[in-house]
Amino acid sequence: MMKKYISRVNTFLAISFVMLFPTGAFAQVTAPKIFTNILNPNKLYEGQRVVVTPPEEIEKYIKLVKEGAKNDPEWYEEYSKNAKPGVPLPFHKNLNLTTAQYQEYLELWGKREFKILEKIGVLLELRRGKWCFRLSGTGAMISLLRYDEKEDVFRSTNGVMKRIDDIDAGEETILGEWKGAEWRFEEETPLGKTKENLALGKAADGKFGFLVYRLQDITANNTVLEDVSRVIRFPLK
Repeated sequence: MMKKYISRVNTFLAISFVMLFPTGAFAQVTAPKIFTNILNPNKLYEGQRVVVTPPEEIEKYIKLVKEGAKNDPEWYEEYSKNAKPGVPLPFHKNLNLTTAQYQEYLELWGKREFKILEKIGVLLELRRGKWCFRLSGTGAMISLLRYDEKEDVFRSTNGVMKRIDDIDAGEETILGEWKGAEWRFEEETPLGKTKENLALGKAADGKFGFLVYRLQDITANNTVLEDVSRVIRFPLK
């Protein structure tokens, strides 16, 4: 009698377990390849918020370029508008630099370094069915973004950040040579413009990963309401 009772109890517990935790509930969820190509889920990376700083000597050349821009502001605005972001402007006589000075400027630019502003923990994890990056410190705003794998978009409080062209940056760009994926939200209304970007990538030498975030909110009369930039670097080796 006791054996039958125990058997019934075990059967009840087994059925209850299956009802509460159906098959597959404990199966490991695979993170999207766009992430795992760079970092592992549920692993805490000791990252850093950084800025890129060239040698102080470069300031005298920047000052000359600014003076040249004042002489012909319309030309400078048009010329810089067509330039690649994060890359020194191509040489032009209107930049107010001689060819020798421009070459010295490029040499100094090549000596730029990463300056660490703060330590930031970086963690890729699944929360409520959506992948996200958990960051500490001033990188916490990135933690609000949720990745929708089916649509390949990030959702933020502003709207949907859609996938745009991949990054393939050369050595001369501000972060050096690196590749990655990028998502962008962009909206323009009678009140102003809002632009939000997130990029995830890896340096060409494979030593570091990058999380780059930018949020800009500008009114219709070009008053900057918000301009937030975060460059997070984390070691991969």
